Amino acid sequence: MTINGDPQENAAYRPGDRDDFDRLYRTCYPRLLGTIYAITGDAASAEDCVQEAFLRAFKAWPRYRPERAAEAWIYQIAINTAISHRRRAKLRRIGEVLRRLGRPGLGPDPADGATTSDLIQALSALPPRVAADFVLRYHHGYNNREIARLEGVSERTIGTRLNQAREVLARILGPEWGAEVPTSTTLNVVVAIEQRGVSDA
Repeated sequence: MTINGDPQENAAYRPGDRDDFDRLYRTCYPRLLGTIYAITGDAASAEDCVQEAFLRAFKAWPRYRPERAAEAWIYQIAINTAISHRRRAKLRRIGEVLRRLGRPGLGPDPADGATTSDLIQALSALPPRVAADFVLRYHHGYNNREIARLEGVSERTIGTRLNQAREVLARILGPEWGAEVPTSTTLNVVVAIEQRGVSDA
C-alpha cells in the first residue's frame, strides 16, 4: 500500500467533482475508520469523527490541490478531527469527576466499570498521533516515508513516534511488543480492533 504524491496520479481527483469525492470516500473510509478508532478507543466516536472529517473535506473539496495526495489530505483532516474529539472528551471526563466530588454519597457510576481490550487501553495511553502512526505502520502497511508524507513531518519523527509506541506497549502489554517488527499476534490483535470497531458501530 502506498500514498502517492505524484500530481499526475492525483489529477484523477478533480477539485469540486462530486463523483471523484464519492470515489475518495469509498476508497478511504474503511481504513480510515480503523485508524481513527485507535485514537478514540470507541467505535461510535470513531465513526462520528470520520463522518465529520469527510463533511469538512467535502466543504473544502473545491479548494483541494491535486499536487497533494488526496488520501493524505483526508487522513490529515480525520486525524486532526479525532485529536480534537479526544481532547474534548477528556475535558468532559474531568468535569464529570469534579461534579461527582461535589456530590458526596453517590455510588459509583456503572459506566466506570466498563472494560475494553488491553490493546485499546494501551493505545489510549499513547499520544493520539503516535497511536495513529502505529496503526498506519503495523496494520495498514504504510512505511515510515509514506506516513511522514501523509502527515507532513520527517521520517525521523515517525521513527521516534513508533519507538515510543513500542516502548509504551511493551511496558503495558509485555516485552514482545517492544520488538522492531510486531509478531503475528500483534497484527491479529490490531485486526481484531478494527473488526470490533465495525461490529460495534
